Amino acid sequence: MKQARNLIFLLIAFIFFVYGGFAPAAFAQQTPVSAEQTAVRIDPAVFDAYVGQYENRENLPGMVFSFFRQGDKFYGQMTGQEQFEIFPKSETAFFLKVVPAEVEFVRDAAGGKASSVVLRQNGRTLAFKRTADQPAKNTNVAYVRADEMIPMRDGTKLHTVILTPEKSGEALPILMSRTPYGVDGLTSSRINAGQPEFVKDGYIFVFQDIRGTHGSEGDFLMNRPLRDKKDAKSVDESTDTYDTIDWLVKNVKNNNGRVGIFGVSYPGWLAAVALVDPHPALKASSPQAPMVDTWMGDDFFHNGAFRQAYGHEYVFSMEPTKQGRDVSFGKEDAYDWYLSKKTLAAVTDYLGGRLPTWNNFVAHPAYDEFWQARAADLYIKHATVPTMIVGGWWDQEDMYGPLALYKALEKTDKENIVTLVMGPWNHGGWNRPGNRLGAVDFGEDPSKYFREKIQAPWFAYYLKGSPKPNHAEATVFQSGRNQWMSYDAWPPKTGVAPAEIYMQSGGKVSFVKPSKSDTQFDSYVSDPANPVPYRKRPIEATYDPNGSGWRTWLVQDQRFLEGRPDTLRWSSDVLDRETTITGDVVAHLFASTSGSDSDWIVKLIDVYPADDARPGMAGYQLMVAEEIFRGRYRKSFSKPEAIAPDKVEEYTVDLRGNNYTFLKGHRIMVEVQSTWFPLYDRNPQKFVPNIFLAAAGDYVMATQKIYRTPEYPSHISVTLAK
Repeated sequence: MKQARNLIFLLIAFIFFVYGGFAPAAFAQQTPVSAEQTAVRIDPAVFDAYVGQYENRENLPGMVFSFFRQGDKFYGQMTGQEQFEIFPKSETAFFLKVVPAEVEFVRDAAGGKASSVVLRQNGRTLAFKRTADQPAKNTNVAYVRADEMIPMRDGTKLHTVILTPEKSGEALPILMSRTPYGVDGLTSSRINAGQPEFVKDGYIFVFQDIRGTHGSEGDFLMNRPLRDKKDAKSVDESTDTYDTIDWLVKNVKNNNGRVGIFGVSYPGWLAAVALVDPHPALKASSPQAPMVDTWMGDDFFHNGAFRQAYGHEYVFSMEPTKQGRDVSFGKEDAYDWYLSKKTLAAVTDYLGGRLPTWNNFVAHPAYDEFWQARAADLYIKHATVPTMIVGGWWDQEDMYGPLALYKALEKTDKENIVTLVMGPWNHGGWNRPGNRLGAVDFGEDPSKYFREKIQAPWFAYYLKGSPKPNHAEATVFQSGRNQWMSYDAWPPKTGVAPAEIYMQSGGKVSFVKPSKSDTQFDSYVSDPANPVPYRKRPIEATYDPNGSGWRTWLVQDQRFLEGRPDTLRWSSDVLDRETTITGDVVAHLFASTSGSDSDWIVKLIDVYPADDARPGMAGYQLMVAEEIFRGRYRKSFSKPEAIAPDKVEEYTVDLRGNNYTFLKGHRIMVEVQSTWFPLYDRNPQKFVPNIFLAAAGDYVMATQKIYRTPEYPSHISVTLAK
């Protein structure tokens, strides 16, 4: 039952992770399915009309649902998964018992065989067309699972799941991942479904609960800093990785002595930390969306601006128990919940000191030694193990990490063993099928291409001795034109030219420096009592178990903010040719505030043509690059300083870059605002030493001015492909 439940949870994950709140015609809102249902009796032969394969090739390419009958029992099966039983509620509708989900078969016009099946789950539906009369053949590779408690050098034992192919005559390499999120659910079916390319090539899979989480002993410490090497008894994640690999190569039967490590997000950071004093058997590491610096630009802060909703909800889900827990606001809009708290100090009071990481947020609001000790790009500076870093341009959690880690390692990469892959993905999107992110279509499935043509051959070369793949230094997807590009370096050093997108009078932008005009600036009033929402409302909890728009908010249509007076917009004329931005994107705002502190949010947006024929895409406003900057850190990230009211200053905001083509007929838009709530906390706009301790009376309205004159030319620096 536990295994079956895991399979269905994976089914849930496909819906929520792939769609993340986007509801095309095939994925409409419906009444939620009740988990408490009673099966009825039907003639088993009725089900014969439903036997076969069903697909939704537009939204889930490569995913096949098969349905079949065994006697008087009825079953379904997803690609790479084991079968699950379904129970009749009528002759056409069936339900699952392990989770609240239903399937309903739609017969053809003649009332004969089914033409499609509809899956209903958590208030949503997804339709699959019948594509074959026989169920798909099960080609899963069977694995033998072993659970081990592997001892570390300090005596702490870590729970580890080892999955070895039942039938393998040759010695196989070990492919491992370490995680704080739990490994109990790792089974043959999960591996077959989640890593089919690795399964095909042949590996021994190892998954481990890091210390202090789930089945492992010890204490959990968020982003544990490196140990003091002068203390022989000290440990960190790199020593735990070393000790684990040492045990594996000595104790796992039929391994070839080569180990690779990979992981996404926190596990991606763990894969990066494995590069510190690596075990000799570690032959390849792939940090994917690694949380490299959680103050500078990953999970918890961006340029000093605190990610209030994410920081609170993630830590609340991780630290109270070893097993973790869900966070939900029920029917309440998270925007209203956080606004009702009035201050960050009120959230701290609500938490009551129970969360060590939140307490660290309060104690260390600036970029001090606490955060610097945890910044992986500051202590991982040399790669002695082949390393492939992977990231997504629309990663809502760890966009900073991949590029920062690559930049740090590339400085000393004389052997050319460090490579970079950036694609059109959200957080970990390369592990999910499909050519869409929200409403945006990227053409042929880029995730499948990465897994089959880049990742699998790369690991096979270093771990199995397979032929060396012909990969470039940087393989980067170019959105808009929707094609993979190869570069000798990232950002590219050849084939590009610098350019500036200048804000102009009349709400215009152009590549020409502004001339004198009657007006010197555009202005707005920023009100902390009415902050700009970061995505469409109502806003759910970040990882709400009932569904959340979190995973696709970076590609959400920005027209939901039209009409707000606290957001400035400048647009280009309609483009008469393709314009491709390749590399870094950096905003230079010349701005003033009537307050003594301020946040500046800058967005670079692609405005689709008003006559775009694709459903929902006419006039669509897609963020291409975006970032926030807390003004108090304009001179030093470690020493905040008040802003002189009404003084024009330059604020440099690194938007992290992209590889993006604005197509002919589109327009380039720039937006600026000062709140992005509740993802980011509200700046009081009155300087206080520590915003976590600000009182309600410290939050004040401020008049913000963005200058666009020859003397103060606000602009965005880009590199354009020649």
